[in-house]
Amino acid sequence: MTDTARPRRPLTGAFMASPGPATWREALTLALKGFLMGVADIIPGVSGGTMAFITGIYEQLVAAIRSFDLAFVCRLARLDLAAALAGVHLRFLLPLLCGIGLALLSMARLMHYLLAHHPLPVWSLFFGLIAASIVVVVRWVRPLDAPNLLLLVAGVAVSYVVVGLIPMRTPETMWFLFLCGMVAICAMILPGISGAFLLLILGKYEYVTGALRSPLAPDSFQVLLVFAAGCLVGITGFSRLLGYLLVRHHARTLAVLAGFMIGAMRRIWPWKEVVTLPSAAGPVEDAVNILPAALDGTFFLAVGFMLAGAVAVLLIEAAAGRKRT
Repeated sequence: MTDTARPRRPLTGAFMASPGPATWREALTLALKGFLMGVADIIPGVSGGTMAFITGIYEQLVAAIRSFDLAFVCRLARLDLAAALAGVHLRFLLPLLCGIGLALLSMARLMHYLLAHHPLPVWSLFFGLIAASIVVVVRWVRPLDAPNLLLLVAGVAVSYVVVGLIPMRTPETMWFLFLCGMVAICAMILPGISGAFLLLILGKYEYVTGALRSPLAPDSFQVLLVFAAGCLVGITGFSRLLGYLLVRHHARTLAVLAGFMIGAMRRIWPWKEVVTLPSAAGPVEDAVNILPAALDGTFFLAVGFMLAGAVAVLLIEAAAGRKRT
């Protein structure tokens, strides 16, 4: 019995040596943050990266993704599993990915229902969450000088234009689905730019979320596998660029990311009206922003959800005690 246990000890020690939660409570907290990221990624206009920012794990997330590098592949090729495990942040990613996966599989139907039947409270809650998180992120940008302000404005402009694009019709071929996975995953780790919304623009949001509703069906499994492969390729490359920028140009990168979040507020404005717009692929329906019709109970309900979202962010920030200079 002792002989069969020996091979496991180095692997267990290597796993525990990697960065990640030290207790079950911390692991459950991290899984909950992943769940919030997954819920956000389901909603077109809200970014999982924004949730990572709000919950204080954004830079840990980027570092964890970057840990799967060429050195990790070489260690696997040499069958040095202990060294491979010790070098990656698997102990951080496992609970986070469990939370994200649980949200994607369990909440897709509910979020579709809520957005279809109760859109105003949903958009209001996320509007409050992101508005408060913008205040927090801008406070981290130091110094807030002219170059950083210009980068912030540039981020606002880019995000504002992107979220205003009209969804298009695109082919349902595997190569295009792979490309969609690459594009969407990059946006999913960027605060403000929603991977779900980019899928909507690329005409693949309903296609992919439809596969999530019955993931074990052969056709759905193939769609999810190809999409996941695109996500893997996209995130491994993009996370290195983002990690480099956060290390070498921290304040400037945060300024651009804050700008992305501000520009994305255009898409999550709670009061909308569905209109038919012309596009190259033919007429499409889209939601345009309007002012509240009246200061009635519905208006104050929306404001209440906004305040609830804002207070939640500020409480998380206060509890985390994160201070940037």
